[in-house]
Amino acid sequence: MSPFKTKSALPISNGMNKYITLGIVLVLLIGGGVALRFFSGDEGKPLDTGIVRELTLTAKKDQWKFEPDDITVNQGDRVILTVVNEDDYDHGIAIDAFGVSERIPALGTITVQFVATQPGEFPFYCSVPCGDGEVDGHARGHIDQVGKLHIKSFVETQ
Repeated sequence: MSPFKTKSALPISNGMNKYITLGIVLVLLIGGGVALRFFSGDEGKPLDTGIVRELTLTAKKDQWKFEPDDITVNQGDRVILTVVNEDDYDHGIAIDAFGVSERIPALGTITVQFVATQPGEFPFYCSVPCGDGEVDGHARGHIDQVGKLHIKSFVETQ
């Protein structure tokens, strides 16, 4: 036998304490979620004004460019973009900031849409390698097929 007596630092529980603790944690989690949803404002939600802007973008035949190559919309606009491919080979359209990335079949037309939720300048470009050639005595190719999407801040449009 040991000359030392040992005493448990924690009293032995009958098992009810863990259920009480679990119940309190669940009440706090559920209550916190309800309070967060109830008291949070709209400032974190993307702006959608309900205004629809329908635009046409054309990949010009053997030009390796989009026309127009400069587009301006307002923050909150729902943009419906019809993209026409005049070439007999595939192109693509990508706008990374808005999750747009679609293939445009040869001599085809596609439609993409997104909400312009954030102001700024964003590139759009051909996302399918489409070769290169000469236009008006100058070399042009896939990497030249780039445009700019300008989104005016909601504050600027008021």
